[in-house]
Order: sequence, then C-alpha cells, then structure tokens
Amino acid sequence: MGLLLRAGINIDLINSAILAFTIIASFIVCINYLPVLKNIFPNYSLQLAGLIGNTSFLGIPIAIALLPTETINLTIGFDLGTTLFSWIFGPYLLQKTSSNSTFLNFRKLVLSIFNSPASRGIIGVLIIYLFGLENLMEDLLWIPARFVIYLAIIVVGARLGIITNRKKIILKFRKNIKYSLFLKLFVLPICIYIVCRLFNLEKIATTALVLQAGTPSAISTILLAEAFKRQRELAAKALFTTTLASTITIPLLYLITNF
Repeated sequence: MGLLLRAGINIDLINSAILAFTIIASFIVCINYLPVLKNIFPNYSLQLAGLIGNTSFLGIPIAIALLPTETINLTIGFDLGTTLFSWIFGPYLLQKTSSNSTFLNFRKLVLSIFNSPASRGIIGVLIIYLFGLENLMEDLLWIPARFVIYLAIIVVGARLGIITNRKKIILKFRKNIKYSLFLKLFVLPICIYIVCRLFNLEKIATTALVLQAGTPSAISTILLAEAFKRQRELAAKALFTTTLASTITIPLLYLITNF
C-alpha cells in the first residue's frame, strides 16, 4: 500500500506491472507443463529465483541513476508486477509439498490470492482512493513500509552471511542454480526486449524495462523460502550468484539496449 500510494497510479505504471506479471506467470506455467524445463527447474525456489528480480533495492536505484525521470513509473510498475506475483503466487507454490501434485489447484489458488498481503494491499489502496485519503495515508504508510524494508535486508544479510562464512560451499553450487542465473540475467531480459520491440516501445522505455528484468534474484525469494522452510539455502545461493554476476550483465544490457 505504501509503495502504490507513494508512486501514484498512471497508465505507464499499470502497463509495465501487467507486462511483468504476465511474463513471469507465462514462464512459470511453461516450466511446470514442459517436462524438459521441469527437470531443469525441479522446485519452485529455483523458478522464483530465476524470475523474480531485485527491482526494489537495485533496479529502481539503477534506473534513477541512468535514465530520465519520466521512466520512473515504468520501473516502479515493473517492480510492483513482480512483487505482486511473488507475494500472491509465491506462498501458494512454496506450500505445495508434492512435485507430482496438480500444478493448478484453483480452490487453493483463489484462497491464496485473497489471503495474500499483496491482494489486501491493492484492495486497501482502492478503498483509500475511493474516500480521497491518498494524500493523508501516503506519508503515514510510508513509515512502516520503510521499517519492513530494513527488516527484510537484515534477514537477507543474515542468510547470505551464513553462506559466505561456510567457505567450503561458497562455490559448490548445484547446476540448477546456474540455470536460474541464466534465466534471470539473460533469458528474461531478452524476452522483455522482444516484447518491447513487438509493441514498438521507445528505446528509453525498452531500456528501463530490460534493466528491471535483468536485476538479480529478489530478496523476497529468500523471505518466502524462510517463511515456508523450502530450499532456504538454495534460494540464498541463487541470490548470491545472480547478484555477483549482475555486476557484469547489467552494464552489458544497458549498452546493448542503447546501441
């Protein structure tokens, strides 16, 4: 609610949020319905790590530093799209205990959507706009929003600290993590670039969206793994490797999209 009210809602934000949400959902469906891809990404922690990017803490600051201010709603919209997907569908996916169970259980999915903090946040924002309280609530909700962000960073730092202190396993990554890295830093940005070209978006808008797609794995992937006790170390390692590799891939993406 705090982020939505802070950013404001316009057509660029809505379109980029829908784009991010739709692309990620499409990848999730394809991975889980195609046996070849399912073997490569056998669990949902790997899938989320390969699709949900660190747009809030890295993507938006990079966009602010490199791009004109008129692209900020595109970048925030992309962030909202990925955030909504991760917190609406992430809990539903990570609570699945059997890899052989039906991918879409619509009853559980609907319950997960309505129980999601993201869905409740959207409903709350709509109610605030309905009563014309957005100016009052924007500053009020931004205070706890920042507090939650700081706590999230602490959790991630603690998990990454455990990995880096265990020096013997820092470089012993499963090959599946390499696939998540490739998906997150190469395949997803290329897909977003192709979609942007198909819709004839301006170069600067395309650059903004590609940079968001090319961010490393999100903090939320660790938070969800911690909350549901699912492949916590795997999620942390994916975040660790993609963050390191992104120091090279993000500048490359910026140069390529501006070539």
